[in-house]
Amino acid sequence: MLTIRQLSAGAFSWAGVGRSVVPSFIQTKGEWSVRDTFRGGVHPRDQKELSREASLRAFDARGDMVFPMAQHIGKPAKPVVKKGDEVLVGQVIGAADGFVSANVICSCSGRVKAVEKRRTIAGVLQQCVVVENDGQYTQISDFTERQDISGITNEEILRRVAAAGIIGLGGAGFPTHVKLAPKNPLDIQYLIANGAECEPYITCNDQLMRGHANQIVEGMEVMLRLFPHAEGVIAIENNKPEALAAMEKAAAGHRRIRVQGLRTKYPQGGERSLISVIAGIDYPVSKLPADVGCIVDNVGTVYAVGRAVLYNEPLFRHVITVTGEGVKNPGNFIARDGTSFREMIEAAGGLVDEGAVKKVISGGPMMGLSVGSWEVPITKTTNAITVLVEDEVQKAQLQMTACLHCGRCTTVCPNGLMPQMMADAIIAGDLERFEKKLYGLDCIFCGSCTYICPAKRPLTQIFKQTKAEILAQKRAQGGK
Repeated sequence: MLTIRQLSAGAFSWAGVGRSVVPSFIQTKGEWSVRDTFRGGVHPRDQKELSREASLRAFDARGDMVFPMAQHIGKPAKPVVKKGDEVLVGQVIGAADGFVSANVICSCSGRVKAVEKRRTIAGVLQQCVVVENDGQYTQISDFTERQDISGITNEEILRRVAAAGIIGLGGAGFPTHVKLAPKNPLDIQYLIANGAECEPYITCNDQLMRGHANQIVEGMEVMLRLFPHAEGVIAIENNKPEALAAMEKAAAGHRRIRVQGLRTKYPQGGERSLISVIAGIDYPVSKLPADVGCIVDNVGTVYAVGRAVLYNEPLFRHVITVTGEGVKNPGNFIARDGTSFREMIEAAGGLVDEGAVKKVISGGPMMGLSVGSWEVPITKTTNAITVLVEDEVQKAQLQMTACLHCGRCTTVCPNGLMPQMMADAIIAGDLERFEKKLYGLDCIFCGSCTYICPAKRPLTQIFKQTKAEILAQKRAQGGK
């Protein structure tokens, strides 16, 4: 366990557990130490053995590449190419259009076939740049020459990160150059590299840490330049011993960087869960991690930052797992953004039996999104394609009963919410109670409550839909 840093008087509010910034302590051998895990959580079958030992391999698509302009939180990028234009690997084809926005980078060379709306992972039509891939993958420049950054400013570091189009690769997709520019960088105490990878089936970050540990540490060293008072912590669940060993070896001798093993439990990789464990702090949804002295980024994002700043390499490819009982050869790939799901599934050997496949998920089974077409493109936030021969959601629908009032959902919620009462409020049409009294907007949709519910109620799905409705109403009312 970690020893708590000295805390200034009045630094934390003790009123309203779960609603304020609260450090959580336990007593061990006469000393007060940070707890070694977050509250709640579940232990689903991880199914990682399907692809755990499959080393990363590069995959180059053959077909057309489709690049949605909305691959990140914030305003979609603005297309800066038109039909007929020749494009190269690493070229900006969508420019950030606002403060919270990110560049979209071309991952192939060829000719722009169209700038039009196409169906994406979420099943909606979005503005996309479609490139007819020439298969040559000619790059706009050489990304192998290391730059001397000894004299560059923090502003230049952030400029390079922004130019590279880097976003959070753990799934949220928040523009990284914005996250790395908090209001008070001197107040940041922890820079956390998220290598937990707690979602079942997914193993690409495990392989990234095994094979590219030195580059991840280099990326963290670059990021720590922005936060002179911060400690770099690479957080990895204990079910990844090879990744832990590789990262510990790479971090050895780096004064401000350490590796911390985490108890294996879902959703250990959640931002709030990590901060709870590493910093011993709970905080309300109204605050950001930077407000409590923390910055959290996926290890893939940290790797990408190092490549961008040290080699001027933009983000046009990233690691992805293609797995599930429905594919012949589950594996981990370095894939190019814009590649279709169909080509990625073919890269994993294709389907075992097309007639047996019940569901294809973008991501993992706990927080992933079922896709209706294999022709949609992977984006920067696509960390897995999971092909299932069993549809657990469909099974649950057939077994669903009325709430048993067992309280298990409350026990496993990592945010300390009361899912049973939240669902009752929604059914009664009392959205004000859901939001104001039960803190329903704090839900992170981890799926723990749905997983544990013996009545098989689709709690997470209900909360996701309700939160979307409430936020849509707020936007219609001008954000009130």
